[in-house]
Amino acid sequence: MWDVTQRTDRLMLLDTASLYFRAYFGVPDSVKAPDGTPVNAVRGLLEFITRLVHDHHPDSLVACMDADWRPQWRVDLIPSYKAHRVAQATGTGQDGSYAEEIPDTLSPQVPIIEDVLDAVGIARVGVEGYEADDVIGTFTGRATGPVDIVTGDRDLFQLVDDARGRRVLYPLKGVGTLQVTDEELLREKYGVDGSGYVDLALLRGDPSDGLPGVPGIGEKTAAKLLAQFGDLAGIMAAVDDPKSKLTPSQRKRLDESRPYIAVAPTVVRVAGDVPLPDVDTALPREARDPAALDKLAERWGLGGSLQRLLTTLER
Repeated sequence: MWDVTQRTDRLMLLDTASLYFRAYFGVPDSVKAPDGTPVNAVRGLLEFITRLVHDHHPDSLVACMDADWRPQWRVDLIPSYKAHRVAQATGTGQDGSYAEEIPDTLSPQVPIIEDVLDAVGIARVGVEGYEADDVIGTFTGRATGPVDIVTGDRDLFQLVDDARGRRVLYPLKGVGTLQVTDEELLREKYGVDGSGYVDLALLRGDPSDGLPGVPGIGEKTAAKLLAQFGDLAGIMAAVDDPKSKLTPSQRKRLDESRPYIAVAPTVVRVAGDVPLPDVDTALPREARDPAALDKLAERWGLGGSLQRLLTTLER
């Protein structure tokens, strides 16, 4: 098990899939290996990591992975959870018809990314039955020093905690322009702090994750209700109080959404009890396996992208 009882350095946690997905669409697909295989996501991610290390100087770094991007325990609670992504992956539409097949040039790059990270010596952690978000949540909860979470997923705003030095670096344009998300920014944009973000997220829902939310309650209304009644429990108590200042439509929709509201917190909240493996999270100063890295660099034409990362790590 990963132990941080004596660690007080700055830990950086990468939502790796979020970053290589952005790299894939941000770097031209004309970037290819000598054999013609696209490596735009690979090289783009290496450039991202180089910039993050150079700009933010983490002492420890973990590339958190999705060992299970749609855990069954979440699906059991909300069957629609990421269900549309299953349809997309199988090439079928919502009506069961076969959708137009789009060549997948991203998935083949993921094993290359994993091999390169391992050879460089950057800790890479994915745990069966959990998403990368859960791995990030558990590392964050156990850390005793400051934590920088790099992700394009707003759900991880729930981990922001100024008192414990936990913030989210949210890419606005690549990783050169990052929104440093702290509690002040959350209160300004959403009217909640990190701990209140789960309630906001489940009330408004998220079509991209298959979370229905409460009909008629969007982000602004959810923020107003939380400001008025404190938290989700306070809102539901107001539903049962005929004297509360909920509108008739809000009361009706919240009451009808009780089955969803009962299970949604478990689905939306990142797990904090993932059984993390024993890994060395220290930022490497030199490649762990130079011979393997040389072969990977030659085979996949990683060129300057890899060299810039290695040079930055040596500093």
